[in-house]
Amino acid sequence: MSVLKVRVVLLLAVLFALLPVAPAGAEPPERIGPHVLDRANALDTAGSDRVNAAVDNLYGNHQVRLWVVYVRDFDGMAPQGWAERTAALSGFGSRDLLLAVATEDRAYWFAGELPSGLSDGELDGVLAERVEPELRAGRWAGAGVAAADGIDGALRGGGVSPVGLVIVVVLVVAAAAGLVVWSRVRRSRRRAAELAAARTLDPDNVAAIGALSLETLHARSREVLVELDDAIRTSGEELEIATGEFGATATTPFRAALESARQAASRAFQIRQQLDDAVPETPDEQRTLLLELLGTVGGADRELDGRVAEFDAMRDLLLNGGTRLDALTRDLVELTGAVPGAEAELARLTGTYPASTLISVQGNVAAARERITFGERAIDAGRAALAQPVGEQGEAVAAIRGAEAALGQARTLLGAIATAAADIASARAGLPAALTELRADLETAGGLAAHGGPPLAAARTAAQAALAGAEAAAESDPLGAFREVVRADGELDRVIAAATEHRRAEEELRGRLEHALTAARGQIAAAGDFVGTRRGAVDAQARTRLSEAQRRLDEAQRLAAGDPAAALENARAAAELGSAALRAAQADVQRWEASRAPSGGSQAGAVLGGILVEGLLRGAAGGGGGYRPRSYGGSSGSRRIGRGGRF
Repeated sequence: MSVLKVRVVLLLAVLFALLPVAPAGAEPPERIGPHVLDRANALDTAGSDRVNAAVDNLYGNHQVRLWVVYVRDFDGMAPQGWAERTAALSGFGSRDLLLAVATEDRAYWFAGELPSGLSDGELDGVLAERVEPELRAGRWAGAGVAAADGIDGALRGGGVSPVGLVIVVVLVVAAAAGLVVWSRVRRSRRRAAELAAARTLDPDNVAAIGALSLETLHARSREVLVELDDAIRTSGEELEIATGEFGATATTPFRAALESARQAASRAFQIRQQLDDAVPETPDEQRTLLLELLGTVGGADRELDGRVAEFDAMRDLLLNGGTRLDALTRDLVELTGAVPGAEAELARLTGTYPASTLISVQGNVAAARERITFGERAIDAGRAALAQPVGEQGEAVAAIRGAEAALGQARTLLGAIATAAADIASARAGLPAALTELRADLETAGGLAAHGGPPLAAARTAAQAALAGAEAAAESDPLGAFREVVRADGELDRVIAAATEHRRAEEELRGRLEHALTAARGQIAAAGDFVGTRRGAVDAQARTRLSEAQRRLDEAQRLAAGDPAAALENARAAAELGSAALRAAQADVQRWEASRAPSGGSQAGAVLGGILVEGLLRGAAGGGGGYRPRSYGGSSGSRRIGRGGRF
């Protein structure tokens, strides 16, 4: 070998020696095959068998798939990023969970979607009290078994309490009154246990759902209606933001899914209204209707959830996080500047009209300030999260969603004040014509006294009282006067129509219809704004009434051209239902406020507004350790979870 060749060989050897060497044992994310994967050689045969048995037992009891992976390290990635990448490569669905353990890094991550029937608090208890002690002690198989058995136990709802046996013994010798109390408590617990079990059932499992008691079906139907209504409202708010960012064409599939869910929700609320009305159904009829309601809601939920991944990928809030936060900051400045004007307008209205006229917007300025404060904090939290290294910026997504929802509700709250002013102005403008119509109908009714009998006489008396009251309140409460005149005129119209074979001119009927539609739209808008901005406290009854009011209003508008008489009846029913929805929602909010400590603040307002939902969100915007913001998707779409850390 020549001297030149020797020198070349030596130079190449030196260069190869200087090249960086990949660390031994690095485990990049990969598609998982078996449910228990041990890349770290952490398990012996017996340990592997124990973990596999626990995983199989969890699936057999609840059809929840748990994958347990042991590696030496996370290949230099953050635990959350490694776990999420592995789950994506493995094609995980809504019933798949992953426990990833890095034995040498001393870190782990638990990822997936929170199973129905398992709360955030229960999951945290399983991880903190059962899994982490096993990891700290190096009992790797014990950690996997603890995760599977802990989730299984939480989904089962625990075992039989010995307290029940003591109660039975005590009640044997108790007085009759004590026996009655015990019986009621036992029934209550049984109902609660059955309802808890119902929450875990797949909506497609018709046989299991059909075996539930009527009482449980009724209770579950109210729960799913609230959940779906919240999901639709939140999805609608996020979709409007996305449409502004990407245009109508890009968001067409999401809008179609949302519209389909709205139609399904309308049908479900219609069923609930039928079950709540004064006409009783037989037990078999109730069961049939309730099964249809639950199936309809389940289908709507699945359709929304089916678009979640695609929607998140489209928005990719981390990719455009800085730009999105800049836009939210501009919105924040705009809304902050709009508050004084809205406050002055509300003060003017309050000083001019009675409280009953403004009840739907009375607290809107204070509520808007709370949402704006929360939005500002969320923006700051989002910027702080984006300043973190790549792979550790995930909390910016929650912050951006929270800010978007808060500022959107603030805009609605302030806009509702202007809408109320416009409704009052419209009522003031329409009141003279409505009064003229009522006077004319009273005159017509006077000529039909011999034909109408007692019903006509009673309607005339009520209409005369309404006319006198409206004339007296025309200046102080034009909106209330307008609504009362429209109501009294509608009742008088009905009695006159029954007493005479003559139909009124089409123009007169259409005029009354227009007034009735105006009253119904205003009432439904007021109730809808109230429910939408306080949905964290509003229960199923108010939402049912509001949905039925909207359905009757839609029906009135559909019939307006071809059957104005039927349209008028629907419009008046819509106004009455809208009023009932508002009253029920206000009662729900009062109960919610009375049940909480008097803390106030922006976070309480965000919870009331449905922006935040109860559930652990470590390090989330606003510092709320027990809440997280909602996002686009069905009622279970916001139950995506992630837990982990060092051990």
